[in-house]
Amino acid sequence: TLFRSDTEEESSEMDDEDCERRRTECLDEMSDLEKQFAELKEKLFKERLQQVKAKLEEVAAGKAVEYLDPLSGLQKNMKIRIEVAGIYRGLCLEVIKNRYDCELQGAKQHLESEKLLLYDNMQSQLLERIQRLEEDRQSIDITSEWWDDELRSKRNRKKWDPFKPEKKKKPPLISGPYIVYMLSDLDILEDWTAIKKAKAAAVSPQKRKSDGGLKTEKQQFSARCEDGQLHYEGESFCKGQNIVLEVKDETPSHAIITAVSTGEVWLRRRDGSKTKIYVSQLQKGKYSVRRA
Repeated sequence: TLFRSDTEEESSEMDDEDCERRRTECLDEMSDLEKQFAELKEKLFKERLQQVKAKLEEVAAGKAVEYLDPLSGLQKNMKIRIEVAGIYRGLCLEVIKNRYDCELQGAKQHLESEKLLLYDNMQSQLLERIQRLEEDRQSIDITSEWWDDELRSKRNRKKWDPFKPEKKKKPPLISGPYIVYMLSDLDILEDWTAIKKAKAAAVSPQKRKSDGGLKTEKQQFSARCEDGQLHYEGESFCKGQNIVLEVKDETPSHAIITAVSTGEVWLRRRDGSKTKIYVSQLQKGKYSVRRA
């Protein structure tokens, strides 16, 4: 029993020593492995770093495959977008050009319409003035005695000579009541014309009735101008309307009414010539109009 206990103690001591030895061996191996792992890790890091640097150099030089493939895709998309942008630009320029042409055409048409309107207005105003002058000439009988006196006085007037002294006229000696005219000859003529107009306007009603009776006897057709329209035989004609003008012993011709005043009508024929018709001529039957 003693021997067995001794052997067991020796075996236990040997086991402890062996375990301790194995433990130290394992620790040494672990430290070696850790050193190798650290060296391998550092070596791997350096290799990976070298690879990354080399890849960056290839990317910077434009030789890396990972860079060239996406770059080709981007360049393709860029070409497509540039092409689309060019087409869009051309369409925008065409739209702007069409708008410019429309605006220019509208401005030209507006200018032409305004010019025609201004021309028609000026023409109507001038026609009205001409008619007034003709009415004044018919209603007022201005004799030529006044103008003959003016011309005679101008002819008899002597030319002024700067080297000859001007002779002073002696004032005429007038006895009794007299009138001194301080107005000029033109003012006197205007006053005289106004007096004649007033006398012509103050015609007696009986004379007007007699004149109206004579006119109605001479009138064969109904014709008058009111509110810018011509009323002829129950029909109304306005400015810009196409009509057929009939004259005695002539073939009918087409014309356009360009202006209507109180006593006359202006027409423009197809050949461009202009014709003036008085209302009295329509009433007497010298001219006749009808719708085209």
